[in-house]
Amino acid sequence: MLLAIEGIAGAGKSTVRDRVLAAAAAENIAVAHIGQFSWLSLDATRTIIELRAGRPAPDLRDATRAVRLDLELHARHNLIPALSRGSVIADRLILSTACLLALLYQEAVDDFVQQLADATPACPQLTVLLTTPPSVCESRLGHRTAARRFGEDPATATQLADLYQRAATIWTQTTRLPVLRYPCTIEHDVDRVATDCLDYLRQAPQIVAGT
Repeated sequence: MLLAIEGIAGAGKSTVRDRVLAAAAAENIAVAHIGQFSWLSLDATRTIIELRAGRPAPDLRDATRAVRLDLELHARHNLIPALSRGSVIADRLILSTACLLALLYQEAVDDFVQQLADATPACPQLTVLLTTPPSVCESRLGHRTAARRFGEDPATATQLADLYQRAATIWTQTTRLPVLRYPCTIEHDVDRVATDCLDYLRQAPQIVAGT
């Protein structure tokens, strides 16, 4: 199973991911963790780095081609091989990329979701969208020592939160694949999300870790 955890910065993605990975390891369930991008094409990598910094390429078509290429390479060389060895948790994936493009180019997120879903043979069978309120995310980010990244200021985070909600709806309409939406505000929320994710991983075809 490929499980993608999506949401704005500070929503709790890393906390949920680490909780699920630890629980899966305790049960000897093979689950790997993988990131959002492949970084396997130099040209695509250059474009993606600029996008992530809030500097869109002048031509939207160039940006779309870059992220599609990276996603295709990610599926072929990273996701599919990892899935042959067990389940995979992706820390952000297609929805995050679609929302980034929609935000930067002020275009509807619908087309980006549809184009990226069409670009990869490795779509997540389950997407978990953390709908933690932007105000809570802002408070968490205020306690981090790292400098703020593009998209982490309150106004932009609120826009992104709305884009994620729309992207999740379009994703399910396009792919017929589920998106589970959870707030991740308090410890009980983290427990609930992690428990539900682990239940789905238990139901996936099992490859025992270490074999």
